[in-house]
Amino acid sequence: MSKRAVLEVIALDAEDAIAAQAGGADRLELVTDMAADGLTPSVETFTSIRAAVDIRLRVMLRLADGFSVGGAAQADALVTAARALRSAGADEFVLGFLDEQDGPDLVAVERIVAELDGCRWTFHRAVDRAADRDALRKQLADLPGLDTYLTAGSAQGVDAGLDVLVAEAARAGEPGYEQQLLVGGGLRLEHVPGLRAAGVSAFHIGGASRPGGWDEPVSADAVRVWRSALDA
Repeated sequence: MSKRAVLEVIALDAEDAIAAQAGGADRLELVTDMAADGLTPSVETFTSIRAAVDIRLRVMLRLADGFSVGGAAQADALVTAARALRSAGADEFVLGFLDEQDGPDLVAVERIVAELDGCRWTFHRAVDRAADRDALRKQLADLPGLDTYLTAGSAQGVDAGLDVLVAEAARAGEPGYEQQLLVGGGLRLEHVPGLRAAGVSAFHIGGASRPGGWDEPVSADAVRVWRSALDA
């Protein structure tokens, strides 16, 4: 297993970003307001983090809690936010919205992706709330820039989703499964060996990088423990 696994860490500000990079993170997911499970950060936050670190940054595009885009006005606001972030230099993103039937909201997603102009992006854990995750993958398969799914395999987290994650890892390269599987959502260190053995090559942590909780910054030492586990 010679290929280095990707370690993505949630960062709220430049202090988090510096610590995550020092601990061995490969990429950061930039968000604000973790009480709402992560919303779009300001352009000022993005630029301060971009100036502080030189690893890859994926910026969340999400303006409210939940997995609905929230209507036309919210979609307009997301397009505006994406445009402003692109102008500031952002070139990787995270997004994902479901419709009233818990299928992918193709109208909203396609509209936002068009604004990204080919940038790479992750479809986030909305996939874990989808009525049919296989159908969702196949519906999204040809969207430009989509290269990653952030998933726990279940809305209840990795413990409940392990069998799904292993099954999806085994389908890598099939239609709808060409994208990288990025595992996160209740992920613990003891999950890593089995997931690595199944072929999972990317891992996402948030609270696990903050031993003091979300009111405390990212700990470089905590990230380093994860880096060592992925490299073992």
